[in-house]
Amino acid sequence: MAFHQSFSSENRTSSAPSSGTQTPVHTSHSPSMSSSMISSMWTGLVRHFTIDGSGDMSPSRQPPPSRSRGGSGGPPHLAHSSTEPTHQKAKDGINDVFVPSHLRRTASPFRPPPLDPILLHGYKESTSPSARLLTTNVAEEIRIMLPERLRIVEDWKLIYSLEQDGASLNTLYQKAAMVHGQRVGFVLVVRDEAGGTFGGYLSEYPRPTPGYFGNGECFLWRVSTLAGLPPPPSADTTNINISRSTTISNPTPSTVANTESSQTSAPPDLLTDAPSGAPTEAASQYAGMLVSPAEGPKRAVSSAVSESLRFKAFPYSGVNEYYINCETGFLSMGAGDGHYGLWLDDSLYRGRSGRSQTFGNEPLSDEGEKFGILGVELWVLGAI
Repeated sequence: MAFHQSFSSENRTSSAPSSGTQTPVHTSHSPSMSSSMISSMWTGLVRHFTIDGSGDMSPSRQPPPSRSRGGSGGPPHLAHSSTEPTHQKAKDGINDVFVPSHLRRTASPFRPPPLDPILLHGYKESTSPSARLLTTNVAEEIRIMLPERLRIVEDWKLIYSLEQDGASLNTLYQKAAMVHGQRVGFVLVVRDEAGGTFGGYLSEYPRPTPGYFGNGECFLWRVSTLAGLPPPPSADTTNINISRSTTISNPTPSTVANTESSQTSAPPDLLTDAPSGAPTEAASQYAGMLVSPAEGPKRAVSSAVSESLRFKAFPYSGVNEYYINCETGFLSMGAGDGHYGLWLDDSLYRGRSGRSQTFGNEPLSDEGEKFGILGVELWVLGAI
């Protein structure tokens, strides 16, 4: 007790008098005081590492208050109306994504390698170029719309062709069932009597089922060739031959070398891969020039106006889930509002195409909603 009294008197004598109210000195070390000190120390440490490490926001280092557009300073409560922010959030992992100060994130210089060209397998040597519905140019356009796992596939295999296997929908189903169980995709190609080429992508193999199947990867497509724009009326067209007729005779062995070195073959048709002057009635009708097969070898018509490929795809719209519907009597893709996106009968002789809600497509054939079929092909992608 004597020690306590001496300690208290010593404290009273050591404190110097000052004007104003003085803060009393607590001599007892209670548990509550210890916890408050520890709490204040912990708060200081956290504040030091979270704010002082990324930028000290003390009053002495805070940026000056921003000025308004008029150039005069404003009160602090109107800082939100200024043109410049008063401070930025620290990227410390709490307020924003943490980024080390010694690292600078830049775009990677590495790019994925280009895709290999598509190779079409399955055509017989006896199949004429005009009867081959799919070309590499059209396949490359379809490739853009394919899922990623199939976009890298360069080998496309023909599993059904009306020209090679006969006109039978049942045969198409049997051919498609041969790759059942594999993670593959299917490209359906149709050519109508007007020479138009169109079709669809099927995420599952076509087969007779009582309901709809497939997924949102399915889509419809159509392709056509567009002639280039003619020169304007003010251009000089004196030396431009819009069309020409050439008579070609059978080359003799002595002139074959000279012919190959001096003449250039006509560019292939974008839809059939056949030469633009090939003696095919379908290709001639599609280009707006009628050339009978009998006089075809003697007459080749070429145009100075270049042609371009126009490809249109109609992906899944999300309105309904009528992707694929197959029965023994027909094959269809897309439906809704009483219209099929694409419909083929069992004999592969007649078809229909209207505006379906599934894909939001336009009629695929230029003949109208009903069209006649000249050829059908089914290609498989990713098969082993």
